[in-house]
Amino acid sequence: MRSSGWWLPAASLACTFPDLSPGSPVPSVGEFRPNPNSIPTEARVVVVASIRERRPRVWEVRAFTGRADDGRVTHVSRTVHGSKRDAQRVAAELTARGQNRAGGRTIGDLLDEWVELNEASWATASRRDQQGRAKLIAADPLAKMGVARLSVADVDRWHARLRRAGVGEASIRNQHAVLRAALTQAMRWGWVNSNVAAIARLSQPKTIPRGALEPDDVQRVIAAAATFDRAAALALRLAAITGARRSEIAALRWDDLRGARLTIDSATDVIRNGSRADRKSPTLVDAATKTANRRDVMLDPETVQAVEALRAEREPYGPWMFAIGEWPANPDRIGAWWRRARSLSGIDAAWRLHDLRHWSATLAIANGHDVRTVGHRLGHANAAMTLHYAHPSEAVDSAVATTLAAALTTPSE
Repeated sequence: MRSSGWWLPAASLACTFPDLSPGSPVPSVGEFRPNPNSIPTEARVVVVASIRERRPRVWEVRAFTGRADDGRVTHVSRTVHGSKRDAQRVAAELTARGQNRAGGRTIGDLLDEWVELNEASWATASRRDQQGRAKLIAADPLAKMGVARLSVADVDRWHARLRRAGVGEASIRNQHAVLRAALTQAMRWGWVNSNVAAIARLSQPKTIPRGALEPDDVQRVIAAAATFDRAAALALRLAAITGARRSEIAALRWDDLRGARLTIDSATDVIRNGSRADRKSPTLVDAATKTANRRDVMLDPETVQAVEALRAEREPYGPWMFAIGEWPANPDRIGAWWRRARSLSGIDAAWRLHDLRHWSATLAIANGHDVRTVGHRLGHANAAMTLHYAHPSEAVDSAVATTLAAALTTPSE
């Protein structure tokens, strides 16, 4: 007979219900409470999961998860479609997880604490980006959900909601990465037992794979830059040779080059001042690189000669390679040089300055250089990111075709 009340899973031992009134001690999962005489048959176990049949073959399972800061009891519930045995299995899983310490904290609370914990270690640009992404999540209904209640389905529905609102895939990936990192921190704190954002599937729309610049395109754009500013040509050449980010190029000093060794240990961060309607001069800060590392990369003789030639002409005007005076160059200047040179060279207007960084990785790996060395030159924290930067090369693909064709045309002995 179906009951409208709550049903608690039977145990082999007598069961007692926990006292959940404010101020009472919090029971632990599977806690045994033997009688004073230690008689096994009198042992009692605290039950923290309960089951209610809402309608035929639809069950609600509720489990005690702890207490909020104000003493309120908190629970997590799951809806189970199936038999009573299926509901019992879910109840057992929730009980086995034990009490977490999330209490009544929401996803918004978690994001606030995650940002506060990590912001001191982020570079200025990273801090701005991560704080902005956390604010976007905080503006969504997802932020009001309890940390302990968040499920994979909730994360999937959040993705769908963002897409319906016209949010781009790159922004969705970035917000998802922030949520995943925050939930990883929650696992370390014991707030949750699993990271549902790591389990949720972040679907990718089908797109045409992006290719890489051809060497001829890179040569043409550097030559075009030389027609209006030798510094612009050198900046783009360094971007291609070293794979450095534009903010790292902007922060280069003359004394970063010693012989053929170039040290990349800082980046120019731009702090925007004023509002969109009332823009003011930005503040330029010589800060750590994106991955907060220092790397030395070797340059070829021709690039070293180009640096020394420009140094002889402009070093008296300041310590920076691409700026005059006491402040470093604005990275936007490097971007403006790229756009002007791209227009003059006649290459496809879709190519970005960042594509020089991809070209550097693609050509180096295609010519047999190991991923670890290439990743070091680009300043990547791991090799997986370096492989993401490397694109198929038509020349290398042709060589593969030649190798395979040779195996078919060479007579076997």
